[in-house]
Amino acid sequence: MAERIHRITMFKAPKAEDQQKLIAEYKLVDENGKKDGKPYILSLAVGIAENDPRSQGYTVICKTEFASLDDLRYYDDKCEAHQKLKVAAKDLTIEGIQTVYFKPQLMGGSSKLS
Repeated sequence: MAERIHRITMFKAPKAEDQQKLIAEYKLVDENGKKDGKPYILSLAVGIAENDPRSQGYTVICKTEFASLDDLRYYDDKCEAHQKLKVAAKDLTIEGIQTVYFKPQLMGGSSKLS
């Protein structure tokens, strides 16, 4: 568990239609993202940020989870489905992208009780 890599990517996509196109592209990543012919993305969650000043203009948020840093690097550099998303995003109005990733040092919350 501690070795898993969590990645957060946030997009400033002001147009609602571009937000929905990004989500559709992530659906394709979820369906087609393969490494050695097998799914390798442990989890993928994407949605529209709630309208809140703390969002700082970021509108589409994606959280992915990978088993290793090698899998994350594969996603960034070699995953065909993710490469297609990057190409499609170039045709959208995106005013900024922020990506961070980390290995959890603490896992908490009520889900650990079940």
